[in-house]
Amino acid sequence: MTVFICGEEPDDIWCGVYDAWISRLGHTNVRLEPEGCDRELFCEYQMVHRDAVKAEKMVDAIRRKLSENLYEEIYKAALSRDPYRGDKIYRFLIYAFDVGTKVMDMIQIPAVYEIFAMNRHLWRENDHLRGFIRFSQMRNGFLLSKIAPENDVTVLLAAHFADRMPGESWIIYDCGRKKAAVHKANAGWVMVKADSEEWQRGLSKDTDEQEFENLWRSFHQSVGVKERNNPRCQMNMLPLRFRPYMTEFSPQITKQPQPWMWNGSGNSRIR
Repeated sequence: MTVFICGEEPDDIWCGVYDAWISRLGHTNVRLEPEGCDRELFCEYQMVHRDAVKAEKMVDAIRRKLSENLYEEIYKAALSRDPYRGDKIYRFLIYAFDVGTKVMDMIQIPAVYEIFAMNRHLWRENDHLRGFIRFSQMRNGFLLSKIAPENDVTVLLAAHFADRMPGESWIIYDCGRKKAAVHKANAGWVMVKADSEEWQRGLSKDTDEQEFENLWRSFHQSVGVKERNNPRCQMNMLPLRFRPYMTEFSPQITKQPQPWMWNGSGNSRIR
């Protein structure tokens, strides 16, 4: 068995699939694994190095021989929290290149169901964050939102908020992966690695809007009806893991300024 060790980013996975495929060792004799897994006896391990050319060739083959819609499904699976998503995508593509686009209807096949299950969990979390995300006004004029998603949904959120907030400059920062989507007003957005000390200092700077934060928190608490308090129902609608990054649930507001919320009709700031 030959094991190809690849990174976590989509481009790393495309390169891993490419290397495994062109190795010509046979699909049953190769597999993809993330870095850090325990190694087994009688297995040969090969490191996969990111190569833009190989990644582009793999993506082009999926788009040209299958379809753009199928590539989008595979790309979303590459953003999943599943550490073994690389190998699952590889197994899925074996069937996809054999039967074509109808593969997505063959959910009885384990490799197809794995893609479906990963995408379902990812899209559910993405939908949650679209509503639960909170932006704070920084002193440099940027709006900042900190999140800690299980799946790598920052790129999906960036596309969503670039369409909803084109006239604002904002940053969506993934605290766990230390990466950020940066959008400039009336321009495009980019994904950047935000693990440097300079980034950390910038993201931790205080603001002068604590008064508005406290007003928002007071409003949130005052509109609640004690007699209708239902913690179990609240946890179903708003899981606990999202609350540390929401202003109204923060135990002490010192560095997160005024929240932005949506009313469905455009950009509206609630104070």
